[in-house]
Amino acid sequence: MFSFDPYSPAVDADPFPYYKTLRDEFPCFWSREANMWVLSRYGDIVTALNDWQTYSSAKGNLMTELPNRAGNTLGTTDPPRHDRLRGLIQHAFMRRNLESLAEPIRAIAKETAAPLADLKQFDFITEFSAKFTVRVLWAALGLPLGDEAVVREKAVLMVQSDPVTRAKGPEHLAAYNWMQDYASAVIAERRKNPQNDLISHFSMAEIDGDRLDEKEVLLTTTTLIMAGVESLGGFMAMFALNMADHGDARRQCVANPDLLADAVEESLRFNTSAQRFRRCLTRDVELHGQTMRAGDFVCLAYGSGNRDERQYANPDVYDISRKPKGHLGFGGSVHACLGTSIARISVKAAMEAFHQVVPDYRRVQEHLPWMPSSTFRSPMRLELARI
Repeated sequence: MFSFDPYSPAVDADPFPYYKTLRDEFPCFWSREANMWVLSRYGDIVTALNDWQTYSSAKGNLMTELPNRAGNTLGTTDPPRHDRLRGLIQHAFMRRNLESLAEPIRAIAKETAAPLADLKQFDFITEFSAKFTVRVLWAALGLPLGDEAVVREKAVLMVQSDPVTRAKGPEHLAAYNWMQDYASAVIAERRKNPQNDLISHFSMAEIDGDRLDEKEVLLTTTTLIMAGVESLGGFMAMFALNMADHGDARRQCVANPDLLADAVEESLRFNTSAQRFRRCLTRDVELHGQTMRAGDFVCLAYGSGNRDERQYANPDVYDISRKPKGHLGFGGSVHACLGTSIARISVKAAMEAFHQVVPDYRRVQEHLPWMPSSTFRSPMRLELARI
C-alpha cells in the first residue's frame, strides 16, 4: 500500500518519485504519518493558494509549526489581518530600499568567493553559501556582528523536525526560544538607537497610526532570520547542486552570466528548497472523490506542483531556457514570498562571483546528507571539486 511520509529521510533524499505517484494515482491523499491531506497537482495547489478563505493559514503554515507563531506572522494569517501585516512590513521594506543593497551584495559575493581560488575541493555550504547568506542578512536586517555562526546554527535547527517522532524535538524548540531572546534584544537596541535597517523600520513601522504590536515585531523578525538563513541559504545550495549536476547549463551560465536569472527561475521550479507548506480547511471540500473536512490540515506540495506534467512539458528536465511562468518556488497568491527581490539579486550575484573563481566543478558525494525537515529540502553539505 502506498504511503507518503514527509518526515521520512527517503523523502528528504528524493521526493520526486513519491510526488509522481501522488499526482497520477492519489491527487488528494490522506497521509497517516503527517495526519493531513496532501495536494500534489499544480492546478489544485494554485486553487488552494487563491482560496485563502477555505485553505486558511491562521493555524500555521509550516508542516510542523513552532509554538505561538501561528496567527502572528505574515505567513500565518489570512486577510484582512494578513493585509495589515503585509502593508506594514512592505512599508519597512520600502523604507530600507532593498535595491540599494545590490552593490553591497555584489561586494560581499566577491569577498566571500575569493578564498575559494586556492581550494581544489570544498563544501559549498560551509565555505561559501553560509558565509555569504549571513553577511547579506546582517546587512539587510541590521543584526550585530559577532553572532553569525550561532544565529545560523539556531535558524537551521528551527526548521528541522524529528523524523521518528514527526514533531519538533527539544533541540529545535530550544533553538526557537534562543532566537526569540536574541531577536528581542536586537529589537530593544534598535528602538533605542534606530538605524537604516529592516529591524529598525519594523519596530517603528506605522500607517495611519497603525503599528505592529510587540509580538508581531518579535515573530516577524524571528521568522525573517529563519527564512533568510534557511530559504536563501537552502536555495543557494540547491542551485549550486543543479549547476554541478547539469554541465551544459553551468557552462552556458559561466560563458554568459546574464543567463543566471533564467537559471535561478528554472531551479526554483525544478528543485525548490521550499517543498511543502500546510493550510487548515474552514469548510468541507470535495476533491478527486475524497471529502476533506473542516478542521483538517492540508499539505500543499509545491515541489510536486513544480514537476507536474499537466503544467510543464518534460518537468523532470532542467532547462534554463524554459522561463517557467507561475512556478511555486516562492509560493503564490496572498502568501507569495515577500523577499523575492532580495533573493533573486543575492543568488545571481553570489553565483556570478562564484563562477568567476570556480568556473567548472562537479559534485563529489553521490549521496548527500539532507536536512531533516518536513517543510524545506536542502543538503547539509555539498562537496564540490574542480574539474
